[in-house]
Amino acid sequence: MNQSTKPSVLPDISLSESAPRHSALTWVGMQGIDLPLTVDEPGYSRELHACADVQVNLPAPHIKGIHMSRLYRLLDAMGNGQGLTAAGIHQFLKAMIESHADCQSENARLQLNFNLLLRRPALVTEGLAGWKSYPITIRASLMSGQFQCRIQVKVVYSSTCPCSAALARQLIEQAFLAEFAKQPSLDKHQVAEWIRHNASAATPHSQRSQAHVTVGVNETSSSLGILALIDCIEQALGTPVQTAVKRADEQAFAALNGQNLMFVEDAARRIKASLQGYEHPEIFVRHLESLHPHDAVAWSSPEIGLGSI
Repeated sequence: MNQSTKPSVLPDISLSESAPRHSALTWVGMQGIDLPLTVDEPGYSRELHACADVQVNLPAPHIKGIHMSRLYRLLDAMGNGQGLTAAGIHQFLKAMIESHADCQSENARLQLNFNLLLRRPALVTEGLAGWKSYPITIRASLMSGQFQCRIQVKVVYSSTCPCSAALARQLIEQAFLAEFAKQPSLDKHQVAEWIRHNASAATPHSQRSQAHVTVGVNETSSSLGILALIDCIEQALGTPVQTAVKRADEQAFAALNGQNLMFVEDAARRIKASLQGYEHPEIFVRHLESLHPHDAVAWSSPEIGLGSI
């Protein structure tokens, strides 16, 4: 087609044609859009790779389709280097709805997924540290004028079973009594030597475990508070998984596990108690059992229900 025959106006089927079947749709949009996001928190500022889902409602039954390029361009502007805030997300959702006034859209929602990289020091060894990744999900909506923004973080930790620890201690106790049953008295060095060689005759089972914690974010907050939330959860649990370690750090981690024996119920309650002041916290914890081929799980939610997995 040469320049003289090229049409001056490109067709827009979403406007020129009516939907062949008239019905309203709850959500229409896109998923899996790559973009850079800047997370700016106290003591942390970094540009991260995020994946975004954006949708608006389509209440007008005759409209054939929404304008996805408009949503994409609005989302693209979010990667301008400014720190992500709840207020900024609210304005973005407003702009989504305004961009679809001709579709009569009234509701909008956004989901952002990214991994937050944090530098974590070793427990004991001076100057030793490594990177740990924390999966983050932000879900925000503006529906009938009501704005909601919630953040979910995933924290990985170690859990040692209290029941297994008690059973192991009993076996060690029995072995000790059997060894020294006929001796009227014991020298402390003799006892220490026995412990050194026999205290692991039975060991409790531990497992890598996961805490998925979701909280509401106040629009007036200057930051999303992601780092503070992660630190709160890890301090409550006491046994976050480590990055770079030497033997002294591994020994310190073993001591933390011994001091923080927990069932999945204990872990959920610890986290719940630590989240005082957070808006509508939801907790899902999962212990990837080393004893069983299945997992142990627990939920805590402000509303009665099954919760989300």
